[in-house]
Formats: sequence, C-alpha cells, structure tokens
Amino acid sequence: MKLKSALGFSIACGVLAAMPLTASAQFAKKEDAIKYRQSAFALTGAHMNRIGAVVKGEAPFNAAEVQKSAALIATLSTLPWEAFGPGTEGGKAKPAVWKEIDKVKAGADKFMKAAADLNTAAKSGNLEQIKKAFGATGQTCKACHDDYRDK
Repeated sequence: MKLKSALGFSIACGVLAAMPLTASAQFAKKEDAIKYRQSAFALTGAHMNRIGAVVKGEAPFNAAEVQKSAALIATLSTLPWEAFGPGTEGGKAKPAVWKEIDKVKAGADKFMKAAADLNTAAKSGNLEQIKKAFGATGQTCKACHDDYRDK
C-alpha cells in the first residue's frame, strides 16, 4: 500500500512541477493570468485571516472551521504559480518576479510545504500546533510579499 501512495505522490509532484511550463497556454490573455493568481491569493488571504483571528484570540477556536480553512489554504497554495508564466507580467507582482523566477519558485515550494503542514496541524485539533504552523505559513507569505509584491 505504501508503494502505491509513494507512486501517486511522485506523479502528483511531477504534474505540479510541470505546471509552470504550460502556464502561458492556459490563459488567453495576460489579464486572465493576473486575475487568476490574484483571486487565488485573495482567497488564501481570506482563509489565513480566519485562522489568524483564532490564533490571536480574536475569534473562538472551532476546530472544524480551522480545519476547513487550513485544507483550503493547502489547496489554494498550489494554484497561483501556473499564472506566472512568460508574458503574464503585471498586477501587484513586481518585475523582479520574472527576473528571479527560480527564487520565486523556491518561495512557492516553501509556502506549499508550510500550507500542507498547517493543514496537518489543523487536523490534529491542537491549537498550539496550529499556532506554530500558522506562524510558519505566514512567514512564507511575508517573505514573498516583501520581495515581490507591490503595495
């Protein structure tokens, strides 16, 4: 059974890694790519804010709601990167994104890993684990925003 899981995971990783190579073919216009990635980031931010309110004590801890948001963040974390292909410059992304695409991809990988870890922590139902994973996820967001997002 473990072999099947490992094989499936390997195939999924291969598909995700190939996604940026096909990005430009998926969007008819540059504006479509910009809107797509901004939408994915906006939804991610909305769900990060929901968990953030719990982590800060501004909202009551409801494990089921945190789990739902964390699962969505994990899924959403995989989406925006395909919309950073050649010819998709603009939006709130600084021109440095396309000049330093390898650094951006490394940051995206860190974010996706942190989002998956947040999802795992949320499934535990342990608020302290959630807080720690939430902080790590937030740091990956901040790192990219600091370098590559126009305010």
